[in-house]
Amino acid sequence: MTDYDVIVIGAGNAGLSAAATMQRGGRRTLLLERHNVPGGAAHSFVRGRFEFEVSLHQLAGMGDEGSNGPLRAVFDMLDVTKRLEFIVDDELYRTVVPGVLDVTLPADWQGIVETLDSHYPGNRAQLTRFMELVRDTGVWQLVARANLHKMQEQLEWLSGMTDVRRYGMKSFQAVLDEFFTDARLKHVLASYWSYNGQTASVCPFMDLARLLTLYIEYKPYQVVGGSMSMSSAMLASFLEAGGEVKFNTDVATIVTRGGAAAGVRLADGTEISSRMVISNAPTVTTYTRMLDDGVVPDRVLKDLRARVVGPSAAVLYVGLDAPAAELGFLSSTSFITADLDEGNLDRANRNLEPARYLVATCYDVRPTGYAPPGTSQVALASLQYGGPWEALAPEEYAKAKFAYGQSQLELLKAIAPGVRDVIEEAEVATPLTFKRYLSQPGGTIYGFDQELSDSWLFRNEDLAPNVPGLVCISNWTGAGGYNSMIVMAARVCQRILSM
Repeated sequence: MTDYDVIVIGAGNAGLSAAATMQRGGRRTLLLERHNVPGGAAHSFVRGRFEFEVSLHQLAGMGDEGSNGPLRAVFDMLDVTKRLEFIVDDELYRTVVPGVLDVTLPADWQGIVETLDSHYPGNRAQLTRFMELVRDTGVWQLVARANLHKMQEQLEWLSGMTDVRRYGMKSFQAVLDEFFTDARLKHVLASYWSYNGQTASVCPFMDLARLLTLYIEYKPYQVVGGSMSMSSAMLASFLEAGGEVKFNTDVATIVTRGGAAAGVRLADGTEISSRMVISNAPTVTTYTRMLDDGVVPDRVLKDLRARVVGPSAAVLYVGLDAPAAELGFLSSTSFITADLDEGNLDRANRNLEPARYLVATCYDVRPTGYAPPGTSQVALASLQYGGPWEALAPEEYAKAKFAYGQSQLELLKAIAPGVRDVIEEAEVATPLTFKRYLSQPGGTIYGFDQELSDSWLFRNEDLAPNVPGLVCISNWTGAGGYNSMIVMAARVCQRILSM
């Protein structure tokens, strides 16, 4: 007899979702986490009188009560929704290029058409058709990803969607170029590219269409108390169902017998047996460091070697001694870019030159409860590949980190010129920070580069049982992001429970 039915390695978003789903499905589940708290990147930290949100910018896929929001459906199933207080945002985002454009889009399909047509007249017909294409493609993506076990049905549905088949696998930029000529309008519509990790000329249209659909159809949400409260709620759901968790517990290896996963061995040598192991650790770590040689099929290892580790981020967290509106933060989420040249963005993501792009998230336009009254908490995030930071000499790191944070503040002046005068607390996280705390190669926040060839349409083995008894669920096996990880993990586990 095994010690547990299931052992889950890692209490990140996917790990928590998987553990709660399995335990509530009647499987005796043990959750192991090397840190002293759950959540992974869904976490917070304290500096002075401010508690800072680590990573959640906008929560996708919730929708109001009675909607078919995929994330709400999972939270309802896990008895998590009632434990949280949500804030819905009727704005999608604000996009700014200093001296070129400043546009705020509503979280509404027709409202986007109206807003962009008012800024860039003469595009209404094309905007209407484009947004219909985005919605059709996004809905198909969401439904198909939820029904991978019924793929033939999804392909039959797709066969009747001429435009989705025509445009879905092109880059988002290529589709924009077919519909529009105004570079400013195209820039505004592509603002969510950083949520995918690839610029619009690389990001598949179907992936950005899915993101836009999640946020427009179900609205952007924030969580009172931030992502840490969400992690705590999922853990509470797991524990109330009888699950067990061990923090400060490092899993060294996955034990196999006869080529199948049979439990784990902890760093202190303790062995714990189970019928199944679910790994929330990076796929590359799981397959190359946690399993004996010869257990992982050669084709899987060959596939891993052919893929590219995706970007991490440099984030400046600032606690400001002034209200958000007074400083110029009119939207919770603002995308600020130095110019319209995408080539500059891609280059800047891959070296340590000053930031040319950032996502400015102010958690006090609609207060989430983190910042003291009369103050505001802001995170300035810019995508950065880990390589240039890993190449720094130790004595150069602090200077580089400080300089990058300064460049982010300089770019922020486009919407909040007085921020420097009211900074009370500031902390910079780099790809090395995320690498250290999250144990992610390169500090990546998206796993592999999210290019077309990395799509679930071509990588259906990511979630396959490549090693019997072992399931990998993390940002390396899905699209990344809160909604994707939580929903994907729950659905995978539901299918396992139904077998």
